[in-house]
Amino acid sequence: MASPTDGRTAALSLQLSRAHQDLRRRLADVRANLGARPDDGSLLAHCLAFCTALTNHHQGEDDGLFARLLCERPDLAPTVAKLVEDHGFITAILTRVRDLAEQAAAPPGDAPPAAGPADPEAVGRELDGLAAIMESHFRYEERAIGAALDAGVRDDGWSRPVLRFEAR
Repeated sequence: MASPTDGRTAALSLQLSRAHQDLRRRLADVRANLGARPDDGSLLAHCLAFCTALTNHHQGEDDGLFARLLCERPDLAPTVAKLVEDHGFITAILTRVRDLAEQAAAPPGDAPPAAGPADPEAVGRELDGLAAIMESHFRYEERAIGAALDAGVRDDGWSRPVLRFEAR
């Protein structure tokens, strides 16, 4: 276990909440800018940046944080399994968001015929659903593993993708 004075692991639940808040803000930015000049590629760029940040966060949890947490708290296995399952659902929505953003950014006639044209409103509908699922997931995760995080989880490198995002 990490020592209580280890600054990298102090108040991990707070750090996780802050990371989730940053992801919420990024999603709100994408949603707020859906109608702004969709033909200049900004919709696609913003969607891809957000999708990458959320994907990296979840992969960091799945591959690092949760593995470390389970070594120290095997009793959390059912909770971790539920969180990993949520990540799979969220990944499916992110794939749909990426596809729709790419279609919306494509010049007329360049969208694959099977996919049909997409518009920012279609992206918005997917983002609305994503926002609802993310909110439920984040709140559950913070409640379910917050105390275990604050008790100290050794950081073997898992914290970087989970708690810190690259500048956009």
